[in-house]
Amino acid sequence: MSVGEEVILVVDFGSQYAHLIARRVRELKVYTEIVFPEITVPEIEKISPKGIILSGGPRSVYEKDSPLLSDEVFDFILKKEIPVLGICYGHQLIAFKMGGIVKGEKRKEYGIATVDILDSEGIFKDLDKKETVWMSHGDQVFEIPPGFIVTSKTETSPIAAFRNTSKKIYGLQWHPEVVHTKNGKKILSNFVYNVCSCQGTWNLANFIEETMKEIKSKIGNGRAIIALSGGVDSSVAAAITEKAIGNRLYAVFVDHGLLRKGETEIVSKAFSGHDINFKKIDAKKRFFEKLDCVSDPEKKRMIIGEEFIRIFEEEAKKIGADFLVQGTIYPDVIESGRSQHADTIKSHHNVGGLPESISFKEIIEPLRDLYKDEVREVGRKLGLPDKIINQYPFPGPGLAVRITGPVTEENIRICREASAIVEEELENASIENIWQAFAVTLEDKVVGVVGDQRKFGRIVGLRVVESQDAMTANFKKLPWNLLENISTRITNEIPEVVSVAYFISHKPPQTIEPC
Repeated sequence: MSVGEEVILVVDFGSQYAHLIARRVRELKVYTEIVFPEITVPEIEKISPKGIILSGGPRSVYEKDSPLLSDEVFDFILKKEIPVLGICYGHQLIAFKMGGIVKGEKRKEYGIATVDILDSEGIFKDLDKKETVWMSHGDQVFEIPPGFIVTSKTETSPIAAFRNTSKKIYGLQWHPEVVHTKNGKKILSNFVYNVCSCQGTWNLANFIEETMKEIKSKIGNGRAIIALSGGVDSSVAAAITEKAIGNRLYAVFVDHGLLRKGETEIVSKAFSGHDINFKKIDAKKRFFEKLDCVSDPEKKRMIIGEEFIRIFEEEAKKIGADFLVQGTIYPDVIESGRSQHADTIKSHHNVGGLPESISFKEIIEPLRDLYKDEVREVGRKLGLPDKIINQYPFPGPGLAVRITGPVTEENIRICREASAIVEEELENASIENIWQAFAVTLEDKVVGVVGDQRKFGRIVGLRVVESQDAMTANFKKLPWNLLENISTRITNEIPEVVSVAYFISHKPPQTIEPC
């Protein structure tokens, strides 16, 4: 994608926070791209970044096989004097590569810390002498490299930050990208604007125009199928592709029997007035047969991902389409473990869940570089209705991954009805700042009392969270009376259910979707 001259590269060394660094910089109106340590000099030259941020990571720089930038790449960065900011592992890597000493400490440092700012040049401009920051590290720098000075310290980290006196190279032991670092965004802003001399040219209007050009270039005069689920991502992907190629786009909406209540009607209505070829495929029987007796969530994703592709291939043959468009977004790619240095959190059916054999000439993912809030903003600019844009995210595998047991009529019905109750009650209560809200059908059973009789019944779990980008999330502290209303309705309206539980874990450690 062409993004102009302003790009900040984020080198991901397997950190759970690499995506947050990218998000924070984009919030400053500067485009970021996450790359991996294996990046080469020609690749860096092609991107021509204004600056490079080295992320944290779970490894130690002195461990065998720990991820490192090659000497060739490191020398190129120094020679070209590209500004560098190392965070945590990245901070240690700079010291390690440039002649400093890094060691493991018996006493690890995790959580809130107070740092003394010793030097206000560069990234610490306009910061206080004492700052509240978030630490998360075991190793630390014990000796700075030649040509560096210490710019910050804590009681346990005498070298909490440093900078090179002649080159624009900075290191931080703490994480400025997390909200717990009080002035973290200011530190990143100082790096992006004061050190890298960026102007802040990244905006989503430019993204739309550039993405349309890219889609036109790839598809040419051909035809494409869009995997339309009705969720925010696929709907926005459909809208931007339609704008690029018009009625040569065919929207295939697969009803796999795992949709939310009323989903089919909402999607059909939303796209009825568009210059798009809309087709609904009733594939419930097909999916249920494939998922029979399958409880493992990863297997469910793989089965559903492959079956989706096979249906799209069948439809593509009928119309002569060579391209498949998907609503993949950045968190999908990250969580599916696309870096060898990061764990696979869960395989998204449109990324890690794709089968190896695909007959399409190319899979086009116009939103692949965006986070959810950016996708919503693109949708608004494209004129999609609020009902589509503001809906809670819904996984491609649907309700199959919101039940902990096998895909059965009963399990799906309980999950669908309970989730509808949750959404309705939250809307009636006008609860704001909710990212995701749904019910989970648990396979375990508990004893209840219904009409003075003992009943061995089902458990439904409720998951309601607030988040900015789905990469981290906090459970929503709902009013007790609202939770009571939801629980009462579920147990009254769904006869099989006798117990309702509420998930009070954040992400991490729990993911937003339970399975």
